[in-house]
Parts: sequence; C-alpha cells; structure tokens
Amino acid sequence: MLNTDYKNETLTVYLGGELDHNRAADIRVSIDSNISSLRPKLLNLDFSNVSFMDSSGIGLIMGRYRSMALVGGELRVVNIPPALSKIIELSGVRSLGVLG
Repeated sequence: MLNTDYKNETLTVYLGGELDHNRAADIRVSIDSNISSLRPKLLNLDFSNVSFMDSSGIGLIMGRYRSMALVGGELRVVNIPPALSKIIELSGVRSLGVLG
C-alpha cells in the first residue's frame, strides 16, 4: 500500500524503503491505476523516504513519465535523498526535466 494524496488535480505518491525489482512492479501497478482513474495534471513522486534504489526505480520514473504524457499530464520527482542522487544523475532522468 502506497501513501498517496490527491488534491487540486495533483497526485502525490510518497515512496519509502527499498525500491528494487520486486517492489517496483507493485508500485507501478498502483500508480498506473491511480493515473487511469484520477487523470491528474501533475504526478509528484516523493522519494524522501527511499533508502535504496536500483535500475528498477529508474524504470519506474521513466514509465510514469510516459503514463503521464499519455493523459496530458506532467511528472515531477521530488525530495531525492543525497544517497540516490548519483543513480539519478547517471540515468539521464535529469534530461526529462522532471526533477523538482
């Protein structure tokens, strides 16, 4: 179960713990379900409580970027802990213009 907040056409998803292959799949399904039903104009992925992330986390970000583009919305990745900054930088996510 993810913690989410929806107001003013903005869906915020609060991620926490370890974001690895197994967990990313469940999170992806949950977020995509919310995108389909709510059709937010903005999706905030809040990484403030994520302690570990592998390439599955990057895939999660990229996939939600595409999902939001399909509904005419935007994605923002916010509150990235310093420990995750390097993987975010190396992935090229910054070039999408989603870091907030």
